Amino acid sequence: MSKKAGRRTIDYMMNKKSEPDKEMIGTLIDMALDQRRLSYAPYSGYRVGAALLAADGKIFTGCNIENAAYTPTICAERTAFFKAVSEGVRDFEAICIVGGREEKPSGYSSPCGVCRQVMREFCDPGSFRIILATDRQHYDIYTLGQLLPVGFGPDNLA
Repeated sequence: MSKKAGRRTIDYMMNKKSEPDKEMIGTLIDMALDQRRLSYAPYSGYRVGAALLAADGKIFTGCNIENAAYTPTICAERTAFFKAVSEGVRDFEAICIVGGREEKPSGYSSPCGVCRQVMREFCDPGSFRIILATDRQHYDIYTLGQLLPVGFGPDNLA
């Protein structure tokens, strides 16, 4: 695994109709946990980290960044997506999200509605996987379609 400018490149191929393998899930969980530690959450104390797997195997990470005015706050998921898109990446396979108020996550942190809508902009609802985790042993996997069953996307404007 090589580290480049805030992202990691991994030799990885994933069948779009199946879930990521356990090794990749573990890598995404570890990276999301690392990002959670970098979170800036002085107001809510709710720290979130995300690791976004692109179709080419690159992983983009993000953490939530709060602001005293609240509206400018950005979630970990959108941070990861915007980093990837700003580097020209538009095809994604999965995202892992880890969060909570405690030092160690105690429950799953599901993406907010705005983050789900951003995912819908770039991801196929039937194949994009959302991994909600607290650690390597405790996680659930959903499709975007399960978490946003009647989403509005680019195809609605075609």
